[in-house]
Amino acid sequence: MDWGMENRMSRLIQSDGRCLFLPIDHGYFQGPTRKLEKPGETIEPLLPYCDALFVTRGVLRSALDPNNAKPIILRVSGGTSMVGADLANEGITTSMEEAIRLNVSAVGISIFVGTDYEHDSLLNLAKLVDEGEKYGIPVMAVTAVGKELEKRDARYLGLCSRIAAELGARVVKTYWCEEFDKVTEGCPVPVVMAGGPKVDTELEVFEFVYDGIQKGAIGVNLGRNVWQNEFPVAAIKALRAVIHENATPQQAQDIYDSVKSGKQE
Repeated sequence: MDWGMENRMSRLIQSDGRCLFLPIDHGYFQGPTRKLEKPGETIEPLLPYCDALFVTRGVLRSALDPNNAKPIILRVSGGTSMVGADLANEGITTSMEEAIRLNVSAVGISIFVGTDYEHDSLLNLAKLVDEGEKYGIPVMAVTAVGKELEKRDARYLGLCSRIAAELGARVVKTYWCEEFDKVTEGCPVPVVMAGGPKVDTELEVFEFVYDGIQKGAIGVNLGRNVWQNEFPVAAIKALRAVIHENATPQQAQDIYDSVKSGKQE
């Protein structure tokens, strides 16, 4: 691995081999998502506890302080919206030159396997990898499912993750599922877990993150279950304990409850 590529990967994946990425890129297709209307204000108290941010160039420039920044994974795919005909019809929206200008640690792109736009999104990934390898910038592939949440099973996600790795992605972001070890065992590059829609209880989040880590994931790229939580700092501290300190779900719940009640800073 070239020095630049290795250096950027080391910014993202910590010395323990784990990572906690915080995505705030939702507005690129959802608009002003609840509790992310002012992204700079939302993430300010969370920055000390995440390892990197997943963000678009517009929010990066307008809402994040370059003097107090975490490593950046730049969202470079888009072109669709929640009110459009098909979320899978994405293209590359940001050039590699722009990514270099913004001094990012990686770029991220969605792929839509099994959709009418599978071919286009996979070739977009391949082209982005070519550019990334040229300049030493890793590419994270996001195995998106659009609005079809029922696709989140091990066979489908394992297929998506392996294809992304085969095309050269350095990291794959995918969803946790039952038999998640089948996904990670078939993917030769690091796997991080997406959070998906906000769930009913914090313990559910801690449980699936813990299970995924035990089954081979290196961490998470998880947003709404942190910054849409009523106590986001408590949520991210608890998740950090699961990822970086091998805390159990119940130990994470105890941390959450303690921070929430003000017993722990």
